Amino acid sequence: MQLKAVTGTTPEQRLKELGLEMPPVPEAVADYVTHSQIGSIIYTSGMLPWIAGDLKFKGKMGAELTVEQGYQAFQLSALNGLALLRSIVGDLSRIKRIHRLEGTGGATPDFYDMPIALNGASHLINTVFGEKGAHSRMIYSNPSMPLNCATLLVFWAEIEQ
Repeated sequence: MQLKAVTGTTPEQRLKELGLEMPPVPEAVADYVTHSQIGSIIYTSGMLPWIAGDLKFKGKMGAELTVEQGYQAFQLSALNGLALLRSIVGDLSRIKRIHRLEGTGGATPDFYDMPIALNGASHLINTVFGEKGAHSRMIYSNPSMPLNCATLLVFWAEIEQ
């Protein structure tokens, strides 16, 4: 499920080469802000796998969803995170480094392939940002997810000042 190699010089060009588009910037669905910033570090709230308020992946991996669908859901969650980051910084080339991804996936107790599913986000970030995308990550699984979403992804990104 690895993404193809790209040659574009900017993150936006690399996304285009992959045939991917960032969805509209997601809005908060409760009483919170979509991100906070401390110095040059941006921390996002959880990005869900939706496009313009339409949740594209619902349910649990290991039941309603396969690991491949989990991979796609994490990739879409990552695209939402990129849309949010671009709305904050204006141009993804201003991202100095993606330091961390924290992924949570809805899963059955016997679903053990969460690392493979979370690769949907990691492969995208590594392909789009190259060395600037090399990140640490944490995986959580949850038997109950907000809005019955399949995935939720949090970014820690450093920006050029």
